[in-house]
Amino acid sequence: MTTVFSKIIKGEIPSYKIAEDDRFYAFLDIYPLSKGHTLVVSKEEIDYLFDLEDDLLAGMNVFAKKVARAIEKVVPCKRIGVAVLGLEVPHAHIHLIPINSEADISFSRPKLKFSQEEFLELATKISREIKL
Repeated sequence: MTTVFSKIIKGEIPSYKIAEDDRFYAFLDIYPLSKGHTLVVSKEEIDYLFDLEDDLLAGMNVFAKKVARAIEKVVPCKRIGVAVLGLEVPHAHIHLIPINSEADISFSRPKLKFSQEEFLELATKISREIKL
């Protein structure tokens, strides 16, 4: 079964793309915990992150690091928090979340709402900072 992330990668569902290469895709989470909350996904549809082959897992982390550095340049924060849950969508992914405290990465917090224009502006700014 095709996941929602595979549909996003194929362009069947719109997204606020941050970066893409031949193996990975990064886009803004539409239900963010903080401004700049980004998802990094493998283009290979594998459910569980730790089922990825070692080279793919390592590459995903390097890709995520580049995306995180770009987010830091655009969104004021102390750190980029990293979370791997993988329960809602059966497709390996990493959450990159700008944080100023540990409480900022709690998924029980209410999600933020942004307009389409705000998402587009933020995605554009972060994308410009990517060095792949």
